[in-house]
Amino acid sequence: MQLKRVVITGMGAITPIGNNLQEYKEGLFSGKSGADLITRFDTTNYKTKFACEVKGFDPLAHFDKKSARKMDLFVQYAMVAADEAIAHSGLLDSEVNKQRIGVIWSTGMGGMISFQEEVLNLAATNMVPRFNPFFITKIIGDISSGMISIKHRFMGVNFNTVSACASSSHAIIDAFNYIRLGKADAIVTGGSEAVVAETGIGGFSAIKALSQNNESPATASRPFDQSRDGFVMGEGAGTLVLEELEHALRRGANILAEVVGGGVSADAYHITATHPEGAGALLGMQDALNEAGITAADVDYLNPHATSTPLGDESEAKAIEKLFGTDFGKVAISATKSMTGHLLGAAGAAEAIACVLAIQENRIPPTINCETLDPEINPNFPLVRHQAIDKQVEIAMSNTFGFGGHNATVVMRKFKG
Repeated sequence: MQLKRVVITGMGAITPIGNNLQEYKEGLFSGKSGADLITRFDTTNYKTKFACEVKGFDPLAHFDKKSARKMDLFVQYAMVAADEAIAHSGLLDSEVNKQRIGVIWSTGMGGMISFQEEVLNLAATNMVPRFNPFFITKIIGDISSGMISIKHRFMGVNFNTVSACASSSHAIIDAFNYIRLGKADAIVTGGSEAVVAETGIGGFSAIKALSQNNESPATASRPFDQSRDGFVMGEGAGTLVLEELEHALRRGANILAEVVGGGVSADAYHITATHPEGAGALLGMQDALNEAGITAADVDYLNPHATSTPLGDESEAKAIEKLFGTDFGKVAISATKSMTGHLLGAAGAAEAIACVLAIQENRIPPTINCETLDPEINPNFPLVRHQAIDKQVEIAMSNTFGFGGHNATVVMRKFKG
């Protein structure tokens, strides 16, 4: 069968550096740090006291009080970012067949805040069960895709993907595949996460994943820097509207970019650590390039997973070097988690949006906070540091990796008729 072409026609974002797409774009290209001391709870007894929180988000600006109480924060983020992307796409401004519009969403952790609240309430009542009737529907990971579809009456393919920090990249790849196989005209896809809470910070601290640079939160996320000591927890949501090309053209949509490849693989190595030589990452990247019908030499911009962990950044850098070769060709690399922190299951969507913005603007956002490149990384590693640079971007790719050894790479290119 002839595979259909898939384009991006809308985007939406809620991030620690901006609560909508325009603010996120401005934050990315200006090198804004979203990290600061945690405001959600008392961190006195915690080794890590900071995170990249979403700032100034008021649920009642988007939902009535009754509706807001039925949703965990990760679902609220999902709904608002999805609404922005759908409006941006103009998808509902013309007659469309909603039976062929789907939602493929993602989260790595689900409703952790709501789960924590209910367990604390249970303990406070001496284990007398007085559960919120919306407890289960607030915590299950798939509820966001369900609620987006219910609101907009989208009756097509509908599910959530879960692969830890690779979740939303897998969602994008699944959406890409369903559309190009002719099973949907358009799919709202992306991810959301909200785990800046005692359990989220405490749990990731227990496995020594988080930075403890409490003296300087704004500079704590420092991918590829020799002094990096862990990632900075982030939160938020990213949404992309993927659409079959002819469907988009018929309704006169503004096409932002084209999705041309998705690669997936497994490290098959360790539950939390990446393969030390980046073996799985390399397989996923090569798979994505093969599917796109291009080589590494064609890539202009790479947004790496680059969480700012000592082992993870080094292994990814090795995989990138093996893919591109020691001269790295024309690619420019920047790690936007240096600004947003790590959005976990929403990271892939937020970073895919960064790639689309780079394609649209012909501009590479910076990696902030990387003062001294890790000496274990090739000194010619083409990392864009400190400030954004102007560069023609025809093809961009985004890497995300998750606990369990899950790897996903998405390739996008400038749309050309």
